[in-house]
Amino acid sequence: MLNRDIWDKLKDWKNRQSRPLVIRGLRQIGKTYIVREFGKQFYKNTVYLDLRANKSVHSAFEGDFSVDQMVMSISAAVPSVRFLPGETLIIFDEIQDCPNARSSLKYWATDGRYDVIATGSFLGVKGFRKPYERGIPVGYEEQMTMYPLSFHEFVCNIGISDEVYDYAGKCIENHEPVEKTIHESLRSLYYQYLIVGGMPEAVNDFFDKHDLNSVRDIQCRILSSIRDDFGRYKDDKGNDKINEALKLRAEACLDSLPAQLSNEYKKFKFSLVNAKGHSPEKAEGLQYLEDVGLVIKAYNTREISYPLEGVKIPNEFKAYFVDTGLLISQMGEDVPSKILSGDISSYKGAIAENMVASAFASSGRKLYYFHATSGSPELDFLFEKDGEAVIVECKSTNNRATSMKFVIKHPDKYGVHPAVKYSDTNVGSGDGFYTYPLYAIGLNDTKTKSSIVPVVDVSNLKVPRDGTDQEGEWS
Repeated sequence: MLNRDIWDKLKDWKNRQSRPLVIRGLRQIGKTYIVREFGKQFYKNTVYLDLRANKSVHSAFEGDFSVDQMVMSISAAVPSVRFLPGETLIIFDEIQDCPNARSSLKYWATDGRYDVIATGSFLGVKGFRKPYERGIPVGYEEQMTMYPLSFHEFVCNIGISDEVYDYAGKCIENHEPVEKTIHESLRSLYYQYLIVGGMPEAVNDFFDKHDLNSVRDIQCRILSSIRDDFGRYKDDKGNDKINEALKLRAEACLDSLPAQLSNEYKKFKFSLVNAKGHSPEKAEGLQYLEDVGLVIKAYNTREISYPLEGVKIPNEFKAYFVDTGLLISQMGEDVPSKILSGDISSYKGAIAENMVASAFASSGRKLYYFHATSGSPELDFLFEKDGEAVIVECKSTNNRATSMKFVIKHPDKYGVHPAVKYSDTNVGSGDGFYTYPLYAIGLNDTKTKSSIVPVVDVSNLKVPRDGTDQEGEWS
């Protein structure tokens, strides 16, 4: 079993005795496996229902949303299951195939006798199914997105000790060079991770065989399997159908991505999508790729200022693969050997840039960048930390960060911002910015501080008599 960071989040969810949990994410990233293993380790009993494969159980959610009634109906449809109050985890797999099961989560939450986790690969996909006739349980479910393995997860599973990992992390945190042997080892592992990516089947195969040709075959098969579902939706009778026009546009958008990312300015252009239709129609295909979790977007901003969402340009964006290994599997067969030799400059920096994008996305960050209307300067990424907009430049080699240096030298026009450069080098610094090795994106802290608001003590609040305070004056 691969160790996954989401495991700790699942334990935290269980300890909080929280609402039903809905886990969404791309197909074949291990959602089903991880929740079933979680059930085995932390519950006396697990009830697993595959709502895509077992349609007979759908009828259990068609009547009243009484938990006792649903338990009885599920037991009748699947005689092998057992429900033990307080000791049972119920797993609704592929819950998007049964909208009423999603609607029922409110009633499992209010009943409280059973813990519930739902998984889905098509949650939120426009046009996938008929609307939720009985509503979505807003306020009664907790949502979590699962991503392919991060570099942190990759190195932990390959056998890097906690001591080495913590040492490298502290070097990056303290802006100190990593010892040469450790640096070169992490650099080598980073190159391997770029090729293998984070799809669990590909990672397991690599750990077992170390055969990159086998890994590439698996990646291509995974993409082919995901493509088979493009455009899938439910008709009024609950049967699987394919929206052929949407399928073709989604495939064309996906096929265009390597070429889009090889451009000097990597803005996604619908004119490069080889499909019939105008840009708004092609946009449906790209939106579909984003909804199923295969593609992530980074938006250009009008300026560099906090908050970034307030200055983003909605119709100007870059599109990246959520998994860099899948991107590389769509490139030339010589690309992996170039990467292993230390050359990741192919496709004009697209590989390293995609890696940074996927790492930011898996940490829960929204993606932004800055491209001036004049074309210069162009900053690869912007992210928010501690109430500031942080500038990020990503270089496949140790090239100069010309745009970042220009912005730093003109604070009157662009403001003053923390700046970070990721490149093929050790930890260092420049004039107004820090330089980190490319692998550092998986080691250092890029997350914001906790957004939990402290509880206000209202126990001593009292209304003054006659509208005055205790001193006889107005409050």
